Amino acid sequence: MNVILLERVNNLGDLGDEVVVKPGFARNFLLPKGKAVQANEANRAVFEGRRSELETAANEKLSSAQARVEKLADYTLTIVVKVGEEDKLYGSVGTQDIVSGLAADGIDVERSEVRMPEGVIRVAGDYEISLQFHSDVTVDINVSVVPE
Repeated sequence: MNVILLERVNNLGDLGDEVVVKPGFARNFLLPKGKAVQANEANRAVFEGRRSELETAANEKLSSAQARVEKLADYTLTIVVKVGEEDKLYGSVGTQDIVSGLAADGIDVERSEVRMPEGVIRVAGDYEISLQFHSDVTVDINVSVVPE
């Protein structure tokens, strides 16, 4: 299925690119979220008419994300949890715990922006977690999981 991207999508393309994707990806993700439209003559004409508007909106999102990153330079989040033997946690620290900890410090972050490539944290210690605010803007913060 051919689609025209209305914003930058990781590993797919940039604003205005016409790409071929699987129908399910387009139907279930790109089209409902407003990230793309089906590629046909009518939509191409509409896109060219809205191109400058979409580029302005994309630049605003990028500058907003960069401003959020500046607030988090050298930031360390401390999470206090119950631990058992050998500093193993009762349960785990996941994305929701990180979002809640950041919210307690007055920093608004969505769960979808937290990147934990190694999965949830199950042992007390210091970890580096990535926050991706935009497809081009990522910041690493330190998360310190300490025993109660």
